[in-house]
Amino acid sequence: MILYHGSNTKVDKVDFSKCRKYKDFGQGFYCTTIQKQAEFMAIRTTKRMKIGMPVVNVFELDESIFQDKNIRIKKFSNIPSEEWARFILNNRDISFKNMDSLECNVDNKYDLVIGPVADDDIVALLWQVKDSLSTVSEIVDKLKYKELTDQYSFHTEKALKYLKGV
Repeated sequence: MILYHGSNTKVDKVDFSKCRKYKDFGQGFYCTTIQKQAEFMAIRTTKRMKIGMPVVNVFELDESIFQDKNIRIKKFSNIPSEEWARFILNNRDISFKNMDSLECNVDNKYDLVIGPVADDDIVALLWQVKDSLSTVSEIVDKLKYKELTDQYSFHTEKALKYLKGV
């Protein structure tokens, strides 16, 4: 399977310390199956960092990862769910502390997480839950017909062994 990563630089080796915290699925290395999505992220990252040039890095994911019993994978459906929304809220919340919860990956309990991207519009909706303006169920209902993109987030060296640059 081919995956793309948009950046402001060529990625020869993933360095988790350079990955931003408090992202949808926790601090990790994010890829997508959608080249256009990676192109968008490359431009966005370059503008935000104010250094480098937009680069779409291409990787091949060895699909035997899905049979490896030592790899902990969390996979969400392509349709937003309440579980997905809570997972994103927990990972993006700097004050979240319940590391025992299976609805977070702040502690990298999952090696690989797969699911829809929560873009800026979705995140704004999700924060309404934190502010008690909406329920998770109401937000998920609003997202039923939104076109979503996908993301594969790698959180451990163990999972990265299945990802090779092309």
